Amino acid sequence: MSKDAKRNAFVFVILLGLVSLFADMTYEGARSVTGPFLAILGASSLTVGLVAGLGELLGYALRLASGFITDKTRKYWTMTIIGYVINLLAVPALALASHWELAAALMIAERIGKALRNPPRDVMLSHATQKIGRGWGFGFHEAMDQIGALLGPLLVTLIQIIRGDYRIAFAFLLIPAVLAIATLVCARWLYPRPQDMESIPKSRALSKTFPRRFWLYLVAIACIAAGYVDYPLIAFHFEKTQTVSREMIPLLYAIAMGADAVAALVFGHLFDRHGFPVIIASAVISLFFSPLVFAGTLVSAIVGMTMWGIGMGAQESIMRAVVADMVTSDRRGRAYGYFNTGYGVAWFLGSALMGYLYGISIPLLIAFSMAAQAASIPLVIAVMRRKTPA
Repeated sequence: MSKDAKRNAFVFVILLGLVSLFADMTYEGARSVTGPFLAILGASSLTVGLVAGLGELLGYALRLASGFITDKTRKYWTMTIIGYVINLLAVPALALASHWELAAALMIAERIGKALRNPPRDVMLSHATQKIGRGWGFGFHEAMDQIGALLGPLLVTLIQIIRGDYRIAFAFLLIPAVLAIATLVCARWLYPRPQDMESIPKSRALSKTFPRRFWLYLVAIACIAAGYVDYPLIAFHFEKTQTVSREMIPLLYAIAMGADAVAALVFGHLFDRHGFPVIIASAVISLFFSPLVFAGTLVSAIVGMTMWGIGMGAQESIMRAVVADMVTSDRRGRAYGYFNTGYGVAWFLGSALMGYLYGISIPLLIAFSMAAQAASIPLVIAVMRRKTPA
């Protein structure tokens, strides 16, 4: 392997990591307070759950179309840039929302922008990470992503302490949004054809179908998604019960994002060495976050959000890296589209159900969350036992 090729791949991953760092500062900073912001504007717990779930549904379902277009056109950069612009500029626009309906529409638009840009971006990452280790490459990217997700809520926390106004916080998030778009344009200028970074053996035939283990793996990840309580509902609970102060709500999210960043690096490194057992371990760790975040104490909330962040770190790094090794390069955009769509549909159905269960019984919500996540473990074991296709 050429040292220059490896260096170029690493620099490319760093640049996309910086884009994600600034992007996550923007929309994760906003997401740390959108739950209580909707509550202040008059939305109910069911509405918060539905808005969060619908945003995730569209944000993942539309990735199927984005992935298909990516494979057909190979216009990786065009799709990525358009998606980031929509994704990022919807956030500071929340400062202008005076009704929960408008705020909800902007939250959903932000998710739609993310849907457009994720499959082409992940395909570009899959090309680059072949040379540096896919687990480590996706893990590094996720770590950079979550550093931004840590800084964003901290910025919102600081603004809340100084001014106590969500709208001012949303307006300030325009700064990292602009930085993300500028870095993305720089990456496009330096690396116009990231697909050239991956070396595909001539003996490896291009596939017209997806392997069965891909679909089984998708079901396993969908179980995890269905049982994962979205943070807007958790934040809604904190605001309603006053488990923590208003200023602590974005700070708890920042703690989770810090755990996410560390977990992504650690799990990425371990995945390149040990494979699927690392995914199982991450699922077991995150299984118990829900009883802790709803336990009603500050200490349990901190521990629970740390475990929540560890699970997210695995979902956004090694669980994506697996797809690149399961599917040939010519169908990888569609594979990420199917993967993200299945994940998003499961997330929406789970979020809607848990928003409903919250209004009936929190213990029922916890039971569903844990059962759905636990169901993924035997499925991942079954995927692990199937041989990787040539």
